[in-house]
Amino acid sequence: MGWSANRRILIVALVIIALLAVAGTVAWFTGRTDQHSNSITPGATSTSSTGVPTQKPPTSTGAGSVPAPAQIAEPVAYAKAAALMLWSYDTRTTSRDQQLAGMREWLTKETEYADWASVAGQVPDPLLWSRLADQDQHATATVTEGHFPSAFKQALAEDPSAITEAYIYVVTVNGTQRIGWTKGGAGAEERAVTLAVQCRPSKDCTLAALAPTVTQ
Repeated sequence: MGWSANRRILIVALVIIALLAVAGTVAWFTGRTDQHSNSITPGATSTSSTGVPTQKPPTSTGAGSVPAPAQIAEPVAYAKAAALMLWSYDTRTTSRDQQLAGMREWLTKETEYADWASVAGQVPDPLLWSRLADQDQHATATVTEGHFPSAFKQALAEDPSAITEAYIYVVTVNGTQRIGWTKGGAGAEERAVTLAVQCRPSKDCTLAALAPTVTQ
């Protein structure tokens, strides 16, 4: 469900070598709910800062409830939008295939930097998805803050030119996911995810990968 070793080296080494050491020491919380509220995305932790409102009704992509890729050219703002997408789903209106198709639209088209497996791994397997659909399970999310991890900022300060090949930024996003299901069931969980987003100059950002650890 995370990056392979080779993929992690390819992506992260172009951005921040120091992050490799940090990533190996940080625990990755799966944040799964119990049988009544199994969720799509991993993550857990909380904080607050520059808030983002609860997700608005998504723009249709032909992929059910999955919102169209955000047209944002700033890494932190884009990462917040991507986290909202990852933490939101609706089995009442969206099939598993539609969920995956919608998520893939967010992925960078530069295949050498795209780690689709780390993104697709957030979606439950077909059997679990069907069980969630039987319960009409759906989720919305709120982002509380997003930031560049300290190791990323330090390495970038030490070698500003390191980012200019792939333009991949490491961003950690924190928030809350609210889950509902049939007969009024509901629950909420704190979420956290570290994303690699590609933001080339004068272009909208895209999603490159999800890190195997949450890095603060």
